[in-house]
Amino acid sequence: MSQSETRYRWNEITWRKLQAKTFKLQKRIYRAAQQKNTKLVHQLQRLLLTSNSAKLLSTRKVSQDNRGRKTAGVDGKVALTETERMTLASSMNLKQSSPLRRVWIPKPGKSEKRPLGIPTIKDRAKQALVKMALEPEWEAKFEPNSYGFRPGKSCHDAIVAIHNSITKKTGYVLDADISGCFDNINHQALLNKLDSPPKIKRLVKGWLEVGIMDGKVFYATDSGTPQGGVISPLLANIALHGLEQDTKQALARDLLAHFKSKTGKSHNIKAQAAMSIIRYADDFVVIHESHEIITKAKANIAIWLKNIGLELNPNKTRIKHTQRATEGQKGGFDFLGYTIRQFPDNRTRRGYKTHTRPSMQGQKSHMREVKQKLNKLRAVRQDRVIEELNPLIKGWSRYYVPGVSSSIFRRMDHKLHIKLWRWAKRRHSRKSAGWIKAKYFRKYGNDNWRFMTHEQKFLIRYSEHHVKRHIKVNGTQSPYDGDWIYWTTRLGRSPGIKPKVAKLMKKQQGKCGLCRLFLSDEDVMEVHHQDQQRSNNRYENLLLLHGHCHDRIHRYG
Repeated sequence: MSQSETRYRWNEITWRKLQAKTFKLQKRIYRAAQQKNTKLVHQLQRLLLTSNSAKLLSTRKVSQDNRGRKTAGVDGKVALTETERMTLASSMNLKQSSPLRRVWIPKPGKSEKRPLGIPTIKDRAKQALVKMALEPEWEAKFEPNSYGFRPGKSCHDAIVAIHNSITKKTGYVLDADISGCFDNINHQALLNKLDSPPKIKRLVKGWLEVGIMDGKVFYATDSGTPQGGVISPLLANIALHGLEQDTKQALARDLLAHFKSKTGKSHNIKAQAAMSIIRYADDFVVIHESHEIITKAKANIAIWLKNIGLELNPNKTRIKHTQRATEGQKGGFDFLGYTIRQFPDNRTRRGYKTHTRPSMQGQKSHMREVKQKLNKLRAVRQDRVIEELNPLIKGWSRYYVPGVSSSIFRRMDHKLHIKLWRWAKRRHSRKSAGWIKAKYFRKYGNDNWRFMTHEQKFLIRYSEHHVKRHIKVNGTQSPYDGDWIYWTTRLGRSPGIKPKVAKLMKKQQGKCGLCRLFLSDEDVMEVHHQDQQRSNNRYENLLLLHGHCHDRIHRYG
């Protein structure tokens, strides 16, 4: 078959039918897992692994949808042509695996670096296929208060869950940190917990033990799930599954005794519900009113983690109170970039109020990033500075709009204004303040100090992002339940989504403008200009598309 014929075939594949067929299988796996029908789950998983539809979709996901596909594995391949995609999908070998390639990336706001293990593009496609089979099963099993690396769930759900758990009470918090979670998970413990067909277990075991190439040096992988693989986050979640349930069962007597002494009633379910364990990937908190119970929970969790090869980091794990100062530290705690703290307030019935706001560390880290960006832009024009800073400001602000952030947004505006003034003064050290103000800061509405060019291109402000409360995901609901109306509506209201994208989603009823399939939070989404003029941003000219649908229109990727 010639390359032109293969390209035609790839571009003309009826992806809508393939996706519908594969999702139908995944939905059946999800329902069978809910009914605890293990035999049917395994049967459907084996069927999905041999499905040509699933193989084509997994190949498209890693070679076309993934915008980070240009990171090569040990084979040096960074992308696939249409011919190679078809070849990979049709000859996918679920037996052999290649070593991972070690890549070091800097940790945000730190000098140290984090190791990634990058599989070859062939192994990425295989991992995507196996993930398609495993994820529906585990979505039916995962605990409701686990939010990290799960479809349809986000860090904002975890933050709201914490806020809801303490809004009617004060209490102690075990702010826990696991030492090198991804690097130290015990392989055998993970495989025992997996409980999958032998074929999937052999594949997963091969990926765990395949080894890593750092330059020209080979290192064996005796433990851990190397970060960088498609399936690694799911495997880490599987390894940590059961933390909440097992801890509550181990402390059942203590929880019941505390509940009985407080209410005079003996109700085991309510007693266990009084303790909250909320996890986002390897970060988690344990919340309860009793310091003694939190201390026992810490000891039990340390034992539980040891069974899967992990341990708590003693330097970063601490017990704090949601309101009062403890051990010389002020009340409250930080989680996922937010500070969650209760303040005395005599105007409320309970005598306190709960605030969730951007953490001081998050503010400093962001301002440090802005400063570094401005230092690199010392010699460029004002419009280029605006182009570089606007995405930073928008992204940071959108993450924090669900919190009590208005006063902090105004403070960030003030800090940024000072940095911009210094940037302008450094460029024109011999000019007067009035001259600099007239050149770089102009009147915009009621604002006399807007950083703006004479062509009306301006820098957005943090305070222009209005606080909008986030609604937590409903209980154990999952995208594999098939309730697309709920999930697309929820996606359109997500704090992290751009307003333009949210408006287009509402206009298109949550569907891609080309293939008409529903959009999900795991999809790459692109805004398409129908007249091919990127300067024409009228909504009548815009369509929201899947990334691969956008590639198909423009014939690239």
